Amino acid sequence: MDELWFVRPYDFLAEMPKAAKEELFSIGATFNVKKDQLIFNAGAASDCVYVLLSGRTKIYELTPEGKEVILWFCFPGELFGIAEIMRETRRVVHAHACTNVRVLRIKRDLFTKYLMAYPEISFRVIELLACRLRELGDVMTNLVADDVASRVAKLLTRLCVRHGKDNGREYKLDICLTHQEMADMIGATRQTVTSVLSNLKRQGFLRIENKTIYIQNNKWVSSLPVDSKPESGEQGGMNESC
Repeated sequence: MDELWFVRPYDFLAEMPKAAKEELFSIGATFNVKKDQLIFNAGAASDCVYVLLSGRTKIYELTPEGKEVILWFCFPGELFGIAEIMRETRRVVHAHACTNVRVLRIKRDLFTKYLMAYPEISFRVIELLACRLRELGDVMTNLVADDVASRVAKLLTRLCVRHGKDNGREYKLDICLTHQEMADMIGATRQTVTSVLSNLKRQGFLRIENKTIYIQNNKWVSSLPVDSKPESGEQGGMNESC
């Protein structure tokens, strides 16, 4: 999975020099957002950047039909809301609190001055944006080239890289996503994702215990059978959350 370096956890605050971290917090303001509330929405002014301090958020767009397209999830230590601030354009995505969250908010002009004062932090921001660009490019390629079963398999692989704990026999996915959220990440329907997961479970590639997914084979993606594609009408017996 080394080729998926660009989806590994990216903690913006980790290993930041103490002085740089203290100044970042001094120029920002912390606030709490309750679960299922928006931190910002598409069309809003892009006058701030954000660092997630606790909880989980999702960044998504809406299609003209109102369907969510999840671009990525943010976890503690991650920076978000930065794409539009340099050109002061309006937001094109929504940031949604998946849990109760605590966020550090920094005004655009203060953050710009901060990056000029700490060039090493600027490089970290560039690296973060490069990783997200590469990840979205990979997802777009999968949408064009792969069937739904392959997209589910590759999504699980990315989740293993980012949130997997390997005990030598299997990966435990340390993140709980609903089948709908998984579908929204790969351009599929909830029913189809449920069917694909049921097939993979039946064929021994994964197991589900207490709503947690365990991948049974470290090389499982390369050996997925052709018949892992969803069977017509199959819904499976799995819980609709992971």
